[in-house]
Amino acid sequence: MIAVSNTTPLIALASIQRFHLLQRIFEEVFIPQAVYYEVMAAGKDRTKREGITEITSATWIKAIPVNDRIAVEVLLDDLDLGESETIVLARELNTDWVVMDEKKGRRKLDQLGFHKIGTVGVLLRAKELKLISSVRLDLEQLHKKGFSLSQSVIELAVRQAGE
Repeated sequence: MIAVSNTTPLIALASIQRFHLLQRIFEEVFIPQAVYYEVMAAGKDRTKREGITEITSATWIKAIPVNDRIAVEVLLDDLDLGESETIVLARELNTDWVVMDEKKGRRKLDQLGFHKIGTVGVLLRAKELKLISSVRLDLEQLHKKGFSLSQSVIELAVRQAGE
């Protein structure tokens, strides 16, 4: 099973040492060039450089260019470059899953009929597969690190995880 990922889930999972879960769940993850550059730029602004080491050393992450630049330009009316390229690359690769957190991007994925999963969904799936023991601890870490997670989202995920 393959997935195409946007930037935020990569950085979020790397920041809590859960980056490896993407490989365990999807085997292979593709990212468009825009996402690669966003991770590199975001990592340079962070003291721990979350995501840079993980992406550059993971053989199962493949950064590839998007071919349909016109489709990317059309999506840029509503989305940022990383989200736009992620959606177009997912279409070009006929991928199984798209890993994305941003609301506008997720709405567009719904409109286009893609299977989507976000950072919280990855953690829930990992718990289901017994790859992690607690969703709550990881979500609390993400919240403390400044990732946008409301208390209601955390509580809902914890309930879904049976914790």
